Amino acid sequence: MTDVWLRCRTPRPSPAVRLVCLPHAGGTAGPYAAWGTGFPDDVALSAVQYPGREDRLSEPPAGDLQQLVTGVCAALLPLTDRPLVLFGHSFGAVVAYEAARRLTAWGAAPDHLVVSGRRAPSLPARGDMHTRSDDELVSELVRLGGTRGEVLADRAVRDVYLPAVRADFRLAETYHRPDPLPLGCPVTAVMGEADTEVDEVQARAWSAHTTGPFDLRTFPGGHFYFAPRREPVLCFLTETVRTASGASVRCRLESENLS
Repeated sequence: MTDVWLRCRTPRPSPAVRLVCLPHAGGTAGPYAAWGTGFPDDVALSAVQYPGREDRLSEPPAGDLQQLVTGVCAALLPLTDRPLVLFGHSFGAVVAYEAARRLTAWGAAPDHLVVSGRRAPSLPARGDMHTRSDDELVSELVRLGGTRGEVLADRAVRDVYLPAVRADFRLAETYHRPDPLPLGCPVTAVMGEADTEVDEVQARAWSAHTTGPFDLRTFPGGHFYFAPRREPVLCFLTETVRTASGASVRCRLESENLS
C-alpha cells in the first residue's frame, strides 16, 4: 500500500522525523519528492501520488474525497513510528487536513500540519472550474502558474492529463467543513503574498481548526510561491520539522515521567 501511494527519491534509513507532501490539484508526487535532497540527512521526505496520473495513470482519478483520504492514511500509518509532519498545497491542503483528522481518530495524530495556498475548511465552498470546458480549465492552470501552456497545447496530452485535474478540482471546489472538531496538533498556514486563491483573512481562519499553536507564514510570489524560491521554503520546512521532532520527543519524555 505504501509503495502505491508514496514516492521517496532520497531514502533515509533512520530518520528523526518524516515529512510528507501532498500535491495540488492535478499535481504529481515527482516535483515534491525532488525536494528531499534539500533536507538534512535525518529528515525523510515522501510525496503522495494520487491515482490517475503518472505511474498510476491506469487507475481512475479519485471521485470521493474520503476514499482518497482512506488510501492516503493507510499508507501514512506505518510512518507514524517517527514524528510526522504533513505539508499540503492547495487541494493538497484539503487532503492533508482530512488525513490529519483521520490519523487523529486512529490514535496516530501527526505532529504538525502545514497547509499552503488554501483557505480554511470552515469557509464556504467556491468555484466551478471543474464544470468548465477544457480550454477554460487549461487557461486556469496557466493563470495559477503551476503548468506551462505549451505543454497542454497538445490534444493528446490534454486527454491524458485533464481528467485527473478536473476530478481534483471538483473535490477541491465542493469541499466545506462548516463546524469541524479542531485538531490538537500545531497548524501553520502558508501563502504567497500575491496569491489570488487565498488572502490573509482566509488563511488565518485555519486557526479555528486546531486547539494547538497556530502560525501564518507568507512568502513573496503567487499561488506557486515555492517554485522560484525553493531554498527559503525548504529552510522554513526544515525549521518546522525540527520543531515538530523536538516537541514530540519532549512530549514522550514527559509522558514517560508521568507514568
